[in-house]
Amino acid sequence: MRRADHLSCRAYRLGSAVRSNERFARPIRRPIARLEVELAVIGLALLTAAGWGISDPLSKAGMERGGSPFQAALAVVTVSVVGYWMVLSIRGFDLLSLPGWVLGAFLGIGLVSTALARLLNYVGVQRAGASVNSATVNTRPVWATIVAVAFLGETITVQGAFGIGCIVGGLVLIALSGGGDVSGWNKRDLLFPLAAAVTFAVGNTARRYLFTQTAVTPLEAVALNEFAGLLGLIAILLYRERGDLRDYLDAPREAYAYFVGCGMLSALSLFALFAALDRGRVVVVDPLSSPTSLFAITATALFFGGVESVTPRLVVGALSVIAGVVLITGPQFLVV
Repeated sequence: MRRADHLSCRAYRLGSAVRSNERFARPIRRPIARLEVELAVIGLALLTAAGWGISDPLSKAGMERGGSPFQAALAVVTVSVVGYWMVLSIRGFDLLSLPGWVLGAFLGIGLVSTALARLLNYVGVQRAGASVNSATVNTRPVWATIVAVAFLGETITVQGAFGIGCIVGGLVLIALSGGGDVSGWNKRDLLFPLAAAVTFAVGNTARRYLFTQTAVTPLEAVALNEFAGLLGLIAILLYRERGDLRDYLDAPREAYAYFVGCGMLSALSLFALFAALDRGRVVVVDPLSSPTSLFAITATALFFGGVESVTPRLVVGALSVIAGVVLITGPQFLVV
């Protein structure tokens, strides 16, 4: 009996030790898993910035070869729709399984954030240049903050106020930079990328809310978003050009080649953004996906120097806007 008791006690202590080790091991695995998710989100957000930053100079090159902003927007959205819906058809997607309000919400966001915002964006690229346009579109977080304060009753933190100041200062530097399109541009041309920034900001906020309220995957969301954008652009085309559409869409093949490349990068960037918003926090995704202008300026300086000029004041202005975005959307360090 004593030996049996001894073995029983030993087994009990051994089991307790195992359970104790399990308790201590669990907290170790969870931070590692969270770190892997955060690294994936960081990678997706930076991929978004790089893709969108490089796509703008490509669209500018296409316009310099005879294309138009509308042709750029239509080509980019068409490439996205074809790519996303091909993937969905392979994976399988039951459109009717989604609630009607979810379909309507994503389609409505697509009409605004894809059709209108893309068109405004490419008009800005044509008029002011890819580098100037990209730096100005980067101001979208400040518009989201203004909307939240005006309609949701939120307050601006001290850090957020500094961020808004950095963005305003950056916009002033960009307007006075002397960079961008080598043929020159008017300061009023900044209204197009500013309007695009507002529509992009509203769309991103609405998508994030829908991701938290529904089970829609990023691929399904982006496919619906781009499809609605394509319908919107086609509606604009039919309304404006009731005659021969072929003349309106006619452009050199070289221009469309640049637009298709721009569309492939934009499609990849948009899916990366949706995937990042689905997995991570806005305070991580927004700051890291914001430095598109740095990639645009770098690509312009390296490959499209004959089309646009990059000045030191433009670079400083773009950096100031990015710093403001990080202050507004990133972790709050300046707390009073």
